[in-house]
Amino acid sequence: MLAKLMQAPPTGDEWVHETKFDGYRIQARISAKGIQLLTRGGLDWTKRLGDRLPAALRKLPCQNAVLDGEVIAADDAGAADFSQLAEHLSEGDDSELLYCIFDLIYLDGVDLRSKPLVERKERLRKLLGPRPRKGLHYSAHQAGDGAKLLKAACKTKLEGIISKLAQAPYVSARDGSWIKSKCIEVQEFIIVGFTHSTVLDKAVGALALGVTERGKLRYAGRIGTGFTQKSARMLYARLNPLRQESPPFAGTLSSRERRGVVWVAPKLVAQVEFRAWTADGLVRHGAFKGLREDKAPREIVAERAAKKRRP
Repeated sequence: MLAKLMQAPPTGDEWVHETKFDGYRIQARISAKGIQLLTRGGLDWTKRLGDRLPAALRKLPCQNAVLDGEVIAADDAGAADFSQLAEHLSEGDDSELLYCIFDLIYLDGVDLRSKPLVERKERLRKLLGPRPRKGLHYSAHQAGDGAKLLKAACKTKLEGIISKLAQAPYVSARDGSWIKSKCIEVQEFIIVGFTHSTVLDKAVGALALGVTERGKLRYAGRIGTGFTQKSARMLYARLNPLRQESPPFAGTLSSRERRGVVWVAPKLVAQVEFRAWTADGLVRHGAFKGLREDKAPREIVAERAAKKRRP
């Protein structure tokens, strides 16, 4: 089930609100065959996410289950940090990973998708039990004023909130029953080029970005911050073999936009935090957060928040 992006959270007593996590969406499947952890695109990341989370899931008091949640890595203040998550995964370190679970789709032979959200979450809460489980976290929800809760989330430097219809079933679609409201702009972009670092050998200094619109790849600007020495060198190592002579998109660029850019085949996806879109569709004041290993470039489109929710 997917959420629609809105400029403001919905109002009304029929909605409940949860924290929006900055991590990888993961479906956990528990069965007699073992534990399986799948990305939103269906990639099997059971081995990649290490041993800690599967071990915690095996201890749940059930024979089989399907859970929905987000795997995150928390910073020192307890907030989800995607850069830290990407670094942990690249190093094979699962010690700081946390599976924040917000839905229960199937439990011991019973398909729960037709049940109301609040009923599914109550069963999930009971399954996880009253005491904290290492590596697992129940994503609690709150009723009330969505705008006030979003403001509070932004003050504590969270990414935003997810608002959900309390009585809605679980539907594998983006049907408007889930609404996301962000404190900051964060989305994925296709990497279409890079510039060389002026201070490090074999490292990137900036990334040129692209998004798909109307089925075609277009230029979306460049970012030059958010890199550590380690990530700048990692990106160079991943991008350098993808070099090509010309931009991988149609259209003309100014000499300033083209200056110093090494164009690459559009194979990698970056998560980027930025302030806003410019009038001509470019990223303003963007920073690199990490590579998205769970999404294919063809999935990446410009995500714009709607002003009002359609009835």
